[in-house]
Amino acid sequence: MTTRRILVVDDEPGIRQALGQLLEYEGYEVHTAAGGADGITLFEKVRPQLVFLDVKMAGLDGLEVLKRLRLLDGHALVVMISGHATIQTAVEATQLGAYDILEKPLDTDRVLVLLRNAFETRALTEENERLRQTIESRYEIVGKTYAIRALLDRIDKVAATPARVLITGENGTGKELVARAIHRGSPRAKKPFVEVNCAAIPSELIESELFGHMKGSFTGAISDRAGKFEQADHGTLFLDEIGDMSLAAQAKVLRVLQDGVVTRIGGNKPIQVDVRVLAATNKALEAEIASGRFREDLFYCLNVVPITVPPLRERREDIEQLVIHFLRQFAARDGLPARAISDEALGRLTELDWPGNVRELRNTIERLVILANAPTIAAADIDRLVGTRSEEPAGLGNLVDCTTFEEFKQAAERAFLVAKLRAFDWNVSETARALDMPRSNLYKKIERYGLTREIAPEPSS
Repeated sequence: MTTRRILVVDDEPGIRQALGQLLEYEGYEVHTAAGGADGITLFEKVRPQLVFLDVKMAGLDGLEVLKRLRLLDGHALVVMISGHATIQTAVEATQLGAYDILEKPLDTDRVLVLLRNAFETRALTEENERLRQTIESRYEIVGKTYAIRALLDRIDKVAATPARVLITGENGTGKELVARAIHRGSPRAKKPFVEVNCAAIPSELIESELFGHMKGSFTGAISDRAGKFEQADHGTLFLDEIGDMSLAAQAKVLRVLQDGVVTRIGGNKPIQVDVRVLAATNKALEAEIASGRFREDLFYCLNVVPITVPPLRERREDIEQLVIHFLRQFAARDGLPARAISDEALGRLTELDWPGNVRELRNTIERLVILANAPTIAAADIDRLVGTRSEEPAGLGNLVDCTTFEEFKQAAERAFLVAKLRAFDWNVSETARALDMPRSNLYKKIERYGLTREIAPEPSS
């Protein structure tokens, strides 16, 4: 176990000696300073986890030292000690960021309890920071190509504004990452980020999900419930797959965006909300408008700033960086050293087509991490576990050879399903959702055509 470092800054030798002996007896590494200037210098040198700091000292007094320590380390735990503590001193010290204040003469039991609580607080802070970094890594936009740099530049420009953003792009390109990056860079960053997948919620429930409902307003409404707009108040609401929302729900969303007011289903009390709305879709909304499936007025309301996320095929130079990023991510998740990958294997991955974009690449790297036999992922692993994918989807090149129209339709359907399943890395649920097809129907067609993932056989020993 790493020794905890504590710094004691006090101009009384007796306090430094007594406190130092107590702390060393409890197993702490103790450093002492007789004045404020020396204390600041020592703090920078040893970076203690906790500081005991006298309030009244010659030269720099404790409160001034506290200000400087907090500038050096915003998370520094500083306990003030004073022989003449007043309410005003305690308030001022707390406002400056002191963890606590102790009166002289110091009580041993109080010191030990304070130490236990302070280090538990520090451990929670460090754990929260680690989790925050893990989450940010999970949603990091990785790449150095011009397309990604241009995307990040637009995110930076729009994030600080209250403007609505419409994010478009193919499945798996990272539209959610863009939405989260906008929220993270906005003044609303510390407020809720609420996500709604409009395609995953049945049309008869989407209004309840967005606007909430009152108890008894419909079968199953057993209690009052706040909708996503209320949950995102003062924060950001991300409407993913907005193109799949029903026309009735679109009309109500438009009204909320215009008025800033929601009314729960079955209720009559308007509720004021302050929500920034970001929307995303993989559909061409202009075509949806032309076919009568999407409201033109809602499109213009959402499309204040358009952002298009480039597909992976338009930024192949980023594949290597993405692979390394995912290898580190999975290693951190599993508490293991990051897997290495050979240059030849990286080259193979760069050459492959990725119709499912970054999502497909990430799933593929996870498969390689789990199933590769050696510590270093080799080109043979790519061939065995990923395949070359150089062939056309089954039957696509032979459609003109079909002798009947029925045979042609079946061959075309088979080729289409194989292409879509590949695009979603053979995730049946995701594919069925994208095709607007019941999952059971897709399973039946997979069975009918005998479709299986193309994986090369294990090499013979």
